[in-house]
Amino acid sequence: MATGRPDRVMTSPLGAGIGLRAAHHDAIVADRPPVGWFEAHAENYMGGGAPRAALHRIRRDWPVALHGVGLSLGSADGIDAGHLDRLAALAGEIEPLFVSEHLAWSGLAGRYLNDLLPLPYTEETLAVVARHVDQVQTRLGRPILVENPSCYLRFGNSTIPEGEFLAALARQTGCGLLLDVNNLHVNAINIGTAPAAVIAALDPGSVAEIHVAGHHRADHGDITLLIDDHGAAVSEAVWLLYAQAVARFPAAAALVEWDANLPPLDRLVAEAREADRRRDRATGGSDVRAA
Repeated sequence: MATGRPDRVMTSPLGAGIGLRAAHHDAIVADRPPVGWFEAHAENYMGGGAPRAALHRIRRDWPVALHGVGLSLGSADGIDAGHLDRLAALAGEIEPLFVSEHLAWSGLAGRYLNDLLPLPYTEETLAVVARHVDQVQTRLGRPILVENPSCYLRFGNSTIPEGEFLAALARQTGCGLLLDVNNLHVNAINIGTAPAAVIAALDPGSVAEIHVAGHHRADHGDITLLIDDHGAAVSEAVWLLYAQAVARFPAAAALVEWDANLPPLDRLVAEAREADRRRDRATGGSDVRAA
């Protein structure tokens, strides 16, 4: 949206956020870090007790998004109704900024894997995922965001480029998209995809959130593999992709993910502030976001 100045664009009203981790709950309440919002892994708060109470306490002072890892949108078995009910109950209490999930599957025949497994991009897969997204959105009474996955192999039977698949899913279901630019970089190195092509294929109005994160580089002789472990600072290559993404999707809220080798809270806050600085350079937008 124009701001009245042809060289300026309206950017997200939120400052960059950080992932909400239990180790930081007390420090967040005590120190009130200058971040725009928090994103909580939904499954960590479905059981009630002290974690849920902490989430409510933080929600009183900041916007909070729910990021799911267990719905298994791509599973041939369908959505676990009990899991979806627990997510709906949590969302009803928290009134989250966003509810998001991964374009992946993690369960089959009653067995659940501790991983987010990729899918072939075909018309059949698109129909399955769209049906499940519709089911989730109907139950929650709101659109969700779907995140592009990290991949370690390429499916030989994929017939739809990743960006076109995500764009089609958003058109068919009305869902939004969560663009993880670390995953774009991981996939470019691991399986040779083109991040710029994915970014260009997505409608600017469909991307509501952008993730940045760190990764682990594993060198095996002539082969280099990037592991999406969220266990390090954001690399310069990912920051450069982030600049491309926020230039195309200036209204999308940004989030720094860091899960493994978790640093002190102030280190995460510094990464969020770096995301804000780089957004401003990429968009030329006024710094009107929350401190």
